[in-house]
Amino acid sequence: MNWNILNDVKQLELIDQESQSKLVLILKHSTRCSISITALGRFERSWKESDSNFIKPYYLDLLNFRDISNLIANRYHIEHQSPQILLINKGICVFSQTHLDISYSDIINLKL
Repeated sequence: MNWNILNDVKQLELIDQESQSKLVLILKHSTRCSISITALGRFERSWKESDSNFIKPYYLDLLNFRDISNLIANRYHIEHQSPQILLINKGICVFSQTHLDISYSDIINLKL
């Protein structure tokens, strides 16, 4: 899986722009949390490269970029969780899952 690394607050504007024509997925991941590591592994094993045709995936290292995580929570009106997957469509968070509820099939089967 080819993640786009989210490591600059300016990328949130880009994400909003990209989400006008394609779904954007943001994974907030803690590298020290076993649940986060498990959720990431399950998701990556399920991902198909063809999914990149309609979803652009971003990876946020929550421990190194907590300020960006806080901005994401405020910007998209969601409660901070970790791990957490968000889907952004036209600048709005339209879907969120956390912890072991993160489900590749729920995301791929979403009809927006």
